[in-house]
Amino acid sequence: MNVNGTLINYYFHCKRQCYFHGNRLNLEDNSENVSIGKALHEERNKCNNTEIEIENIKIDKLTKEYLIEVKKSDADVEAAKWQLLYYLKVLKNKGILRKGKLEFIEKNKTKKKILLFELTEENEKELCEITNNIKKLILQDDIPKVLNESKCKKCAYYEYCYI
Repeated sequence: MNVNGTLINYYFHCKRQCYFHGNRLNLEDNSENVSIGKALHEERNKCNNTEIEIENIKIDKLTKEYLIEVKKSDADVEAAKWQLLYYLKVLKNKGILRKGKLEFIEKNKTKKKILLFELTEENEKELCEITNNIKKLILQDDIPKVLNESKCKKCAYYEYCYI
């Protein structure tokens, strides 16, 4: 089982979503929010053609100084931050050192549209723990419980969890 950026993001956003996605139950193709996010991503990429695929990750943009990850909204900054840090770690393992930049197309909760991060020794250790936890989560027999939070209403797995 290869952990990727999406699983890292989902792990922070919702363990149940991470579990389903990791076990190849993909309901995102039917989600309007996911479709909007993909359309925004593709439109932005058409103009810049900057997406890079390395191993099991897709990087939105890489400059001399930054690895840039673009998100539709800032609804879950923590999940996006750890996804970005994971990408920075993958690059570091290949000898490429960069800082991280999160850019939000729509901003709701944060005051800034751009957030900067750096990979530290401490969060590298935490990423190792996180990836191990994700592997255990995906292999477990029990499906994680439903969160019952307001964000669930916009989730691609909403119907599976509630209907």
